[in-house]
Amino acid sequence: MDIRIGVKYSTREIELQMADDTDRDEIKKLVESALDESIKVLWLTDKRGREVAVPTSKITYVDLGSSEESRKMGFSS
Repeated sequence: MDIRIGVKYSTREIELQMADDTDRDEIKKLVESALDESIKVLWLTDKRGREVAVPTSKITYVDLGSSEESRKMGFSS
């Protein structure tokens, strides 16, 4: 599953590739509790073991993609 997080005052998104066995509902609950401000920092670990912390007050949106999405590569005309 791919996750993209928009951050206030930044033109770049945070992009994470999660492990294939990542529970989508668990991630949704974690994001919802972060946006509800019951936690101050959203911690996520990608499939390579990289830990990413995002201050919840700076999150503008979260896009949960699918692990089955086809990734486009190369140039198109």
